[in-house]
Amino acid sequence: MNILLVLTSHDALGNTGKKTGFWLEELAAPYYVFQDAGADITLASPRGGQPPLDPKSDEPGAQTDDTRRFRADKEAMQALATTIALSSVRPEDFDAVFYPGGHGPLWDLAESEDSRNLIESMIGAGKPVAAVCHAPGVLRHVKAPDGTPLVQGKRVTGFTNTEEEAVGLTKVVPFLVEDMLKSAGASYSKGADWQSYVVTDGLLVTGQNPASSAAGAEALLKALEESAVGAGSPGSPPARG
Repeated sequence: MNILLVLTSHDALGNTGKKTGFWLEELAAPYYVFQDAGADITLASPRGGQPPLDPKSDEPGAQTDDTRRFRADKEAMQALATTIALSSVRPEDFDAVFYPGGHGPLWDLAESEDSRNLIESMIGAGKPVAAVCHAPGVLRHVKAPDGTPLVQGKRVTGFTNTEEEAVGLTKVVPFLVEDMLKSAGASYSKGADWQSYVVTDGLLVTGQNPASSAAGAEALLKALEESAVGAGSPGSPPARG
């Protein structure tokens, strides 16, 4: 079982002069859900190398058991420092892909042709894709095989307008995740702010916020298992593209 995690390479929080990047919990929690399930994990980013960490996600109040485990894990930290370039990713090499959030993806991954092609290839091959918090923003330009927006008519979630307002960045981000998903024709739903909420619709798994990271990863594993059953006999390995 090979799972790809795609991180942002964008570190500028609009024109505020402040830094952004990926959110640590949204990488660490899924990383260990996948590792503990026996998956081989590969990290990628648009530029390759060390992705920028949102400094707020590294503050004491944002730490969890998973973030502390990740920080102390030399192998994980080395993998993070040496992400492969997204342009070099071969979709056929992976069984599923997971996008951690942070505000960074709204600027680069949401507009990345490499990311769009990856998601379209994975979905087209019957392989699940997950994104949490701001990362559902990467679905902005992704198309279904018939050319319509991938999220059109699909049940999804993502960082809420009220959560964005709470962190004071409504006027800073290039777009609001909730509004984008709704405008693309998705059936958007949400739970209480800052509480875990995950939606699965076929091969697409979305989580609302950082608290949804582990549950989103678990939902991706379940979707992967179900896609494998659909492609063969129960318990058979996922079909490779």
